[in-house]
Amino acid sequence: MAHIPATVVTYPDGEVTGTATVVHTVPLADGRIGVIVDRTPFHPVDTAWPDQPADVGFFRTADGDLTVVDTRTGGVHEGDLFVGDDLPVRMGTEGWTFVVVHIVDGSAPAVGERVEAYVDAGLRAALSAGHTACHLASLALDAALADAWTKVVPTDAAGHPAFDMLAIQTSLITEYGSTDVYRVGKSLRKKGFDPTALADLGEVEERANTTLAEWSGTTGAIGIHRDDQTLAGRRSWRCDLPGGRVELPCGGTHLTSLADIAEITIALESSEVPGGIELAMTTSIRLTR
Repeated sequence: MAHIPATVVTYPDGEVTGTATVVHTVPLADGRIGVIVDRTPFHPVDTAWPDQPADVGFFRTADGDLTVVDTRTGGVHEGDLFVGDDLPVRMGTEGWTFVVVHIVDGSAPAVGERVEAYVDAGLRAALSAGHTACHLASLALDAALADAWTKVVPTDAAGHPAFDMLAIQTSLITEYGSTDVYRVGKSLRKKGFDPTALADLGEVEERANTTLAEWSGTTGAIGIHRDDQTLAGRRSWRCDLPGGRVELPCGGTHLTSLADIAEITIALESSEVPGGIELAMTTSIRLTR
């Protein structure tokens, strides 16, 4: 296999179009083709934490438009390419080169060909809104449950006990929203969380939604900070809340200002599971335009 460079990604800057050069193509088991370009605006699914769905769109090639039906993370090690769920290591593992693999229907473009990349901008905008809402909701939930702890535990970006970080099981970004599932079991209780704090979910919802209302529509900037332009480079989400800047690791896409948010609300639902409680938080966001 010829040398494949690490993919430069432009989606952290909000890009949805761009010009790129094809550096590698690979046939996949499902009969589709994986296309790797030198730089891309397409956001791939992260194999370690697949919360934000992949971008879709198309490549404009010399032979016509080529639909991108999925976008996955890939890794190259000692000449072998691993794609998606077959990738055996976490992003950033030393000795690996990480790339964005665009899954296309149709014939593969030629290596060396220049193509125009177009992301589905409507879907990207909806997922970016949902991802921003997810982060803000987690911070608001942490604040709403701040008095539920009897021991000192790690804190979140806003300085509250990090219920979200300590209890999260799964997170799924959706169009204009998200669903997060938490586990409150023996481990969390040993850390000092009092599950009776969840006895009145309506009260917890009200506290979190009041905080979210205080943040929505303010002038705070939202953005992604990064020191490295490649896919494996560390990135963090920054948001200027009324109480100060918060920052947390994130590889997704986002809104650019709290001013774009008309309303964010959460809804909580709990269920008994073996050994504890499962708490689901559904978040919805409505934009000003």
